[in-house]
Amino acid sequence: MNENKAVMAGAGVMGASLAQVYALAGYETYVYDIYEAGIEKGKHLIALNQEMMVKEGLVTTEESKAALDRMVFTMDKECFRDCCLVVESTVERMDIKQGFFREISEIVPKEALLATNTSGLHITEIAEACKYPERFMGQHWLNPPHLLPLCEIIAGEKTSRENLQKMRKLVEGLGKQPVIVKDINGFIINRIQFAVLREALHIVDMGAATIEDVDTVLKAGMGLRYAALGPFGVADFGGLDTFDHINSYLNAELADTKVGNERLHKMVEEGKLGLKTGSGFYDYSGDKADEAIRERDRMYIELAKVLYFKDKK
Repeated sequence: MNENKAVMAGAGVMGASLAQVYALAGYETYVYDIYEAGIEKGKHLIALNQEMMVKEGLVTTEESKAALDRMVFTMDKECFRDCCLVVESTVERMDIKQGFFREISEIVPKEALLATNTSGLHITEIAEACKYPERFMGQHWLNPPHLLPLCEIIAGEKTSRENLQKMRKLVEGLGKQPVIVKDINGFIINRIQFAVLREALHIVDMGAATIEDVDTVLKAGMGLRYAALGPFGVADFGGLDTFDHINSYLNAELADTKVGNERLHKMVEEGKLGLKTGSGFYDYSGDKADEAIRERDRMYIELAKVLYFKDKK
């Protein structure tokens, strides 16, 4: 087994971005996909990302070139034969993920760690298809993982404690910030993220504020506070007595629907899927998509420089 060889399975947005994370950390990084078009799309995204990282001073031109030289794009399953790690970022379907790991867990070395970058599918259920499920777990990243430091490591019922700690150490070695969570639905980030989205949509549906103004509240207020302190830290600074009082009367008016939001569902039915289709809550038609990615990354980088990349100054 090659202790320095990692395979990112799926060359989409997450897989391509993760390839940069591992390659920049020194791994011989293979990017595997079953479609040539997927590989070409991944190469394009990586080029955009590396351009921005160099421009913003997160990496040097030489570091970027060295990372790119450590990446190999392939459609050949032989790349799994001697790797120490597989991170899968394919379609969010249980049958697809189980089928992938049923085959790949037979190919990789017995000691290789296996991870799925799922947003919410149960790790324990995916692991049912794995050979040696004690080495299988979730490795959930936020988009774009080459800029955002968080990695949720999700433990399935059969994941061994030893392998969890190996994965934590591995992720820390990437310069990232891992947390470990049990296999609960949505893990940590999506439970909080979708609670916020549910209330944000509710406020717009009530006609109380516009989409733009709700986003501004998060970006110019709550987002900054949470980035610095987290929800428990914010509550401590605000006073738990104050939060307890507000909690006693405001909860009754918050959205508590147990089904999906109608506005969101209708947009999906109309093919308005966001950046990937050129239209969502905002317009990304024409060249606006690439420009939106660059602007998002610029803003993430400015925040990350202050909070997480201090050693790069």
